[in-house]
Amino acid sequence: MRTLIVGGSGFLGRELSQQASASGHAVTATFATRAHAIPGIRWVPMDLRHGEEIAQVLKETEPDLVINAAYRQTDWAATADGAIRLAMAATRHGSRLVHVSSDAVFSGAEVRYDETALPDPITPYGAAKAAAETAIRLLAPSAVIARTSLIIGDGSSAHEQFVHDLASGRREGVLFTDDIRCPVHVADLAAAILELATSRHAGVCHLAGSDAVNRHELGVLIAHRDGLDPCALTAGRRIGSGFPGALDVRLDSTRTQRALRTTLRGARDFLARER
Repeated sequence: MRTLIVGGSGFLGRELSQQASASGHAVTATFATRAHAIPGIRWVPMDLRHGEEIAQVLKETEPDLVINAAYRQTDWAATADGAIRLAMAATRHGSRLVHVSSDAVFSGAEVRYDETALPDPITPYGAAKAAAETAIRLLAPSAVIARTSLIIGDGSSAHEQFVHDLASGRREGVLFTDDIRCPVHVADLAAAILELATSRHAGVCHLAGSDAVNRHELGVLIAHRDGLDPCALTAGRRIGSGFPGALDVRLDSTRTQRALRTTLRGARDFLARER
């Protein structure tokens, strides 16, 4: 299968590219500023803000599958408009589309959200993701919209790096006890996305871990796994801090999990220290 990974140079995009290639896909991955040296992957530059670049890349690669894993948190032109342009182009080419979305489409007012929940974003990024979702559902009804949560890996995610910096004293800061998500391991997420991509699933799917944990608890789990001192991680509360966004958003992935072979592990599982 000819597969185009948009945002292939990102944390999730790299994992998707590697897993797809290992599964026999002919993978082309896009990058904005820097390609990665991953054997077997063809790299091409593409900016979602430029419709002519999207059209040219799809014309050259003729993908059977397009996965949009691009991530620009403060850029409406890429996150909303660019995702919609990509969906239109993929539909014209007859490509299967998987669009990676976010729990940022929710305000946290309901705390627990399943796939039937309607977006009610309270940040510009959440609004951009919600706008893209709405347009894609209309333009490409057979596409998969894969909402996910905080993505963790084996040490290289942004949150893990922040925890390491705090524990080592390279940075100052706190980890919030009232900021709750359902973290997912990047390998589980990529495997689930590829499984959905090669299935007949369509519409909204939730791909988050099975554990709801706060940022400080997550930091402590990372510290224990990596042999760091958890006592060096200062706890605090986000409410009243001025940081925008929802506090408690728990994606319920039960329905999607029932349809998958891939297990979406919880943070207490995938961060458990080997004994």
